[in-house]
Amino acid sequence: MKISHPFIIGIAGGTGSGKTTLVKEITDKLHSRSVLTIQHDSYYRDISHLSQLEREKVNFDHPDSLETDLLVKHLEQLIKGEKVEIPEYDFVTHTRQEKGNIVESARLIIVEGHLLFTNRKLRELFNLKIFIDADDDIRFIRRLQRDIKERGRSTESVIQQYFETVKPMHKEFVEISKRYTDIILPGEQSLTAINMLITMLNTELFN
Repeated sequence: MKISHPFIIGIAGGTGSGKTTLVKEITDKLHSRSVLTIQHDSYYRDISHLSQLEREKVNFDHPDSLETDLLVKHLEQLIKGEKVEIPEYDFVTHTRQEKGNIVESARLIIVEGHLLFTNRKLRELFNLKIFIDADDDIRFIRRLQRDIKERGRSTESVIQQYFETVKPMHKEFVEISKRYTDIILPGEQSLTAINMLITMLNTELFN
């Protein structure tokens, strides 16, 4: 039976597990299909009212640091075929831009984020939940490289944050959220599993 509303996939896993890479592989293989990708990270709460020093002390790896209720609302609107304005977040200043990105709904919506499955309302909106389970050391190295290159962070600040909040929050929230998933993939994703997923999506959504 063909699906008449957007099919929503949630892709979770620890920081640096390969979520973005998997999303890119899926979208690349679907070519010009109707696909919308959303990052949970875009929904970090605006903390422009805090000083720079206070912002740096915020635990960005706790579920409360994200405005997940807004993401839930946006997905509900997209399911209805409405447009939404996804926040534009600046990871250097830890603030939201004045204007976000207005997007339209799509046949396939992919949402990625390490804390996706910690929220029950959000979980219930996903038609398919995928968790990427990667080795801790590999995840740390990937995060270190990303934060230095893309977010203007120093090596020392990334290491400090990893041991103070990233690692303990992963154990407390991310790791246990695996129990809610439909599919668990290794950090080095299986090409066979990805091809099977692409075939399923093409058959159910685009044929």
